[in-house]
Amino acid sequence: MDDPDTSSAPALRRLLGLLASGAAAEDLAEVPADARRRGAPPAVLDEIDEATRQALGVHRTLGQHRRREAELTALFDTAGDLAASRDLDSVLRAIVRRARMLLGTDTAYLTLPDQAAGDTYMRVTAGSVSELFQTLRLGLGDGLGGLVAQTARPYATPDYRTDERFHHTGRIDAGVLDEGLVAIIGVPLLLGGRVIGVLFAADRTPRAFSPEEVALLCSLAAHAAIALDTARSLADTRAALAELNAANAVVQAHAAAVQRAEQAHDRLTDLVLHGAEVPDLAAELAALLGGEVTVRDAGGGRLAGRGRDGKALAEALAASRSEGHAVRHGESWVCAVLAGQEPLGSLQLHGRPDLDHADRRLFERAAVVTALLLLLRRSVAEAENRVRGELLTDLLTAPGRDPAGLTARGRRLGVDLTRPHLVLVAEAAAEDRGRLAGAAVRHLFGTRGISAEHGEAVVLLLPEDGSRSPGQLAARAADRLAAMLGSPVTVGAGRVAAGPVALAASHAEAVRCVRALRVLGRTGDGASAADLGFLGVLLGDGHRVDGFVADTLGPLLEYDARRGTELVRTLRAYFACGGSLTRAKDQLHVHVNTVVQRLERIEALLGHSWNQPGRALELQLALRLQLLTGG
Repeated sequence: MDDPDTSSAPALRRLLGLLASGAAAEDLAEVPADARRRGAPPAVLDEIDEATRQALGVHRTLGQHRRREAELTALFDTAGDLAASRDLDSVLRAIVRRARMLLGTDTAYLTLPDQAAGDTYMRVTAGSVSELFQTLRLGLGDGLGGLVAQTARPYATPDYRTDERFHHTGRIDAGVLDEGLVAIIGVPLLLGGRVIGVLFAADRTPRAFSPEEVALLCSLAAHAAIALDTARSLADTRAALAELNAANAVVQAHAAAVQRAEQAHDRLTDLVLHGAEVPDLAAELAALLGGEVTVRDAGGGRLAGRGRDGKALAEALAASRSEGHAVRHGESWVCAVLAGQEPLGSLQLHGRPDLDHADRRLFERAAVVTALLLLLRRSVAEAENRVRGELLTDLLTAPGRDPAGLTARGRRLGVDLTRPHLVLVAEAAAEDRGRLAGAAVRHLFGTRGISAEHGEAVVLLLPEDGSRSPGQLAARAADRLAAMLGSPVTVGAGRVAAGPVALAASHAEAVRCVRALRVLGRTGDGASAADLGFLGVLLGDGHRVDGFVADTLGPLLEYDARRGTELVRTLRAYFACGGSLTRAKDQLHVHVNTVVQRLERIEALLGHSWNQPGRALELQLALRLQLLTGG
C-alpha cells in the first residue's frame, strides 16, 4: 500500500471527487496546498500540481458548458416566448426584456429603421429612465447603433463616451449621458441579409462584453428577427383580412341595396302597370324611404303629397337636371322627373336629410318610374283630348244647331257642359302654333279641362271652381304655356258660362280680349274683359257697366258714403271745367283751397296716375256711365 506522504494517488482521487461533486475552483486549489503542508516529496508535489492544473481546466470547461447550457435554455425559452407572441408590440417588448435578462445589463433597447426618413428611431426600451434617450433618432453611421445598422455587424464598447471608433453627435451623446450609459453592445436583426432593426444591451458602469455574450445577443437577435418578421406578417395578414372583411361587408351591403332598389323599382313599376295614380306612387315611395314625398308637375303645381308650390325649388331642380342625380335642398331631397331632356315634374323627399347612397339611388329610380307614369297619363290625356277636342270644335262652330246633342256627347266623354266653365283662347307666333296645342294638353294635365285648335288659336275649356278669377287663370295659363314653348303666349278669358250657346259667346269674348291685348302692346299677357278697364266694357258680351263704374270709382264712392263728402262731384266738376281750379270752385260754390284739398284726397285714394291721359279717360267714362245708370 502506498505511503500517503510519498504517493500522489490520494490527492488525485480527491481532485476527481471534487470535480465530480462540482466543487469550486478554490476547493481544487486547496489540494496541492494541503500536500505541501504535509511535506510531500517534490516529485509528488509536481505530479499533484500538474493534476490540479488539469483539473482546473476541466472545471473551467465544465463551467463553460453549464453556462452555455443555461444560456441555450434561456435562449430556447425566449424563442418559445417570441413564437407565442402574435402582437407586434408584445414581440418587441419580449425581445428587449429577454436581452436585458440574458446579459444581466441595466438597460436594453431596440431601434427600427425609418425608410422614409432614412434613419433609425428608438422603438422599445427596458430599464430606461430618460425621455430624451427614449426619443433618440440615429442616422446611418451615427453612434454605435447607426454603425451597426449601416454595416450589419455587431459592436461592443466598455465605455462609449471615450470610444473613438464611433461617430459621436451632440444629440446622441446628450441622450446617452442623460441615461447614464457607459458600456454598450449592439447587434443587428438580420432578415435575408437586410437589417430590420438593432438590439442593444447597456450598463451604467464600465464593462467589457465577452465574445460569448456578443454571440449570445446575436443568437437572440436572430430569433428576434424571425419573430419580428412573423409578427409583422401576421399584422399585415390581419390588416388584409380586416380590409377583405370590410370590402366583403361593403359588397354585401351594396348587393343588398341593389336588390332592394330592384325590388322597389319592380314594385313601383307594377303599381304603374296596374293603373295606380300619382298619389298611390307617392305613398308607396314614402313607405319605402321612410319619409314624406311630394310630386309636382313641370309648372310646380302639386300632384301629390304636402308642401307649397315648387317655385322655391327652381335652383335645386336645375342642379338635379344638369347633374342627373337627386340633390340636397335644405332638409329635403329633390330629383327632377325627366323624359329625355323634357322636364315633366319633380319629386321632393321630406324627413330624410341623411339619405344614404342606396336610398338616393332608389329615390332616383322612383323619378324614372314617375316619369313613366306621367308620360302614360299624358298619352291617355292626349288621346282623350283629341276625342273631346272634336266636341269642342263642334260646340264653337255651331252651338245652336243641336245643343241637347252636344250636351249628351259631352256627358259621354266626361264633360258636363251644363256646369259653369271658363273659356280661354291662347295665341302664339305662327311658327309656334303647332307646339301650342301640345303645350295646352300638358297645361290641362290633371284637370278635367279639354282643348282644341280652332282657327289660328288654341281654345281651352276648364271647369270653373271659383278658386281664381278668369283674369288670374288667363295670366297663369299665359305664363305656363310660354314656359313650355319658350316664346310669348297671349291668353284671353271669356266670362264663366254654362251650356253650348253661352260657352260659344264666352269664346267670342275671349277672342276679343286676345285681340285687345295685342292692340294694347300686351303680347304675352293673360287677361279677361274685367282686367281691361273701359275696353272690357266695350268688348265684353255682358257690358259690365256697373262693375266698371264700381271698379273705377269705387274708392271715391265708398269714401263719400262713409264721410259724407263730395269727392265724386268734385272730380266730375274738375273734368267738366277742363282741369281749371277757378272754374271748378265757382261751379261747386266752394273756396279754391277746398277744391285743392279734395283733389289731394282723390289722388291719395286713386293713386298718382289718376290725372294721366289713359286713366283720366277711364275716370271720365265711369263718371258719365254713373250718370246714365242713375248712380
